[in-house]
Amino acid sequence: MEESSYQTMLSRSQSVQKGVKIGIPLAIGYVPVALTYGVLAQQAGLSIIELTLMSVFVFAGASQFMAVNMIVAGISAVEIIIATFVLNLRHFVLSLSLMNEFRNHIPLKSRAALTLGLTDESFAVSALNKEEREEKHGVLFFTALYLVGYLSWIGGSVAGGVLGEVIPHQLSQSMGVALYALFIGLLVPAVKKEMKFAIIAIIAMLLNGVLDQFVSEGWAIVSSIVLGSFFGIFILKDEAS
Repeated sequence: MEESSYQTMLSRSQSVQKGVKIGIPLAIGYVPVALTYGVLAQQAGLSIIELTLMSVFVFAGASQFMAVNMIVAGISAVEIIIATFVLNLRHFVLSLSLMNEFRNHIPLKSRAALTLGLTDESFAVSALNKEEREEKHGVLFFTALYLVGYLSWIGGSVAGGVLGEVIPHQLSQSMGVALYALFIGLLVPAVKKEMKFAIIAIIAMLLNGVLDQFVSEGWAIVSSIVLGSFFGIFILKDEAS
């Protein structure tokens, strides 16, 4: 009995260690972006507690950068919430895919909890390690994997917030290019795969430019995201069928 208990503990420990090991490169990639977010958020007027809580509860780099940019522009909270919600709708799709992939190997409650730590990057890493879901303690592997990325993002945000109080304002302003680099980084891989995504991006950009002449900047962003997605349904219709 004691030998069996020891083997179980060893197996659990190995699953956690493997999850941490695979999660470290993911965490290393998060830190510089989180640092930049923290600096920009602090100098946009958010306190360290506020910018940290955003990382804790939102945990979505693109949305957090966009929210900070909208805060600087003086856009209302309602517009920011709607815009970030729409931008994050893809996470519902990723979560449903994860729940479906793991349904025969990981309990429902554990799957639901895992989706809270899901990002574009961690989803990709999970897809490359599908065999772990079939292991006895596979849930511990994915929990460790997601926690490493989550904690590194929060830690990087806090560090960025602290740095934002000491580095020159001119330097932090130049870091704002990270916002555009982040969105370009999300767009380029999709465009390389299918040029139709570039058409959708251009349509959304043009819509934003036109709508910005008639409504507030915040609603222009929200509307262009929604309408761009609507046009995307028809542009990508042939591929989905």
